Amino acid sequence: MDILDKIVADKRQEVALKKQLISVEALEKFPLFDRESPSLSEALKKAEVGIIAEHKRRSPSRAVINNSLDIHKVAQGYQKAGACGMSVLTDGKYFGGSLDDLILARSVVDFPLLRKDFTIDEYQIIEAKAYGADVILLIAAVLDPGEIKQFSELTNSLGMEVLLEVHNLDELKASIIPGIEMLGVNNRNLKTFEVALDTSRSLCEHIPEGMVKVSESGISNAEAIRNLQGFGYQGFLVGEHFMKNEDPGRSASEFINKVKG
Repeated sequence: MDILDKIVADKRQEVALKKQLISVEALEKFPLFDRESPSLSEALKKAEVGIIAEHKRRSPSRAVINNSLDIHKVAQGYQKAGACGMSVLTDGKYFGGSLDDLILARSVVDFPLLRKDFTIDEYQIIEAKAYGADVILLIAAVLDPGEIKQFSELTNSLGMEVLLEVHNLDELKASIIPGIEMLGVNNRNLKTFEVALDTSRSLCEHIPEGMVKVSESGISNAEAIRNLQGFGYQGFLVGEHFMKNEDPGRSASEFINKVKG
């Protein structure tokens, strides 16, 4: 079993337990459930540099990135830096995140928040809405086309947006459906964790017009952003490059200013 299969298997057990602890009806009564979500896709379209800045403590490919940061300060720093939105890892076992991170970030910023997790059940989408997320990540490598359609329709009905993640042409062709606002190309192979920006460059021409193109993983310098903008990308998910610093917000600000040149 490779790492992705193991993560998904563990996630199914986790979600089954959560359903027993907090019902959907209870989640729908959370104070944040009825808030109106700002649009990440529109923010990326308007931005000169469409950065989605990520909060990530650790990952399977790198044991520890940064465990000592206050997520309040990270979120405020990212918004002040001019990021279009923030990605919050909520997987605990493999990435050191939690839903607490999401709700704590939501308490101090008003720009769009992406719940980054391995979505395998509608319950997680309702949960994300209740904890203050505006965008849901759907990973084509772990979902079939029917699930992508089902989950994206529920997400949109709740006033949130979908970032659909693919990492090869077969996934892209099988997964595209109407109503998905953003297509993310993951430059990291989820099975081997190797990174190649050529993945974004090679897939760009296959992404339908009207979808916001987002490049994810392995982006660590201004030159990479400028290059990918030339291929039509408007969004860039950057996490480890910021999080490995003592002040991710300042790192994001310096990075964005360097891209603007």
